[in-house]
Amino acid sequence: MVYSGLYKVKNRQKYKGDASKVVYRSLWEKAVFQWCDNNPKVRNWSSEEVIVPYFYEVDKKYHRYFVDMKIVFDDKTLLVEIKPEKETRPPEGKRKTKQYISEGLTYIKNMNKWEAANEFAKDRGWEFQIWTEKTLQEMKLMQKPVPGKLKGTYRPLKQFRRKKRKK
Repeated sequence: MVYSGLYKVKNRQKYKGDASKVVYRSLWEKAVFQWCDNNPKVRNWSSEEVIVPYFYEVDKKYHRYFVDMKIVFDDKTLLVEIKPEKETRPPEGKRKTKQYISEGLTYIKNMNKWEAANEFAKDRGWEFQIWTEKTLQEMKLMQKPVPGKLKGTYRPLKQFRRKKRKK
């Protein structure tokens, strides 16, 4: 299954930006693109067209944050970041492991980006939101994972057992 690719915008008049270069980086983003494209309440939308400068606490430098979505309705404008719920919380598990450190750095970077995006949005009278898999399930854009299935799509493989050879 392909999790990223070029999205073909159906309602080009609703897309603000280059409609021939709309890239989805997850199936969640693709679902939101389709929702925006088909939703009559969405006046216009764009993907990674809004750039927010932010200060990353770890390297003490300014960087550019390309916000996933800008969605304009008649009564409000949203900046939306689409992320797994896991990346919105501090890491769990044993400290001093590579995974813990990596997740910790990701969490700090996300917090720095989102703080800057929130201020950026407020300055313009917009709202900044983070949409996770739970948000997308509530919006009926994604099904809830089936219990017993890995990541909501596949069953874990049974352990492979070799058959004994007959001599």
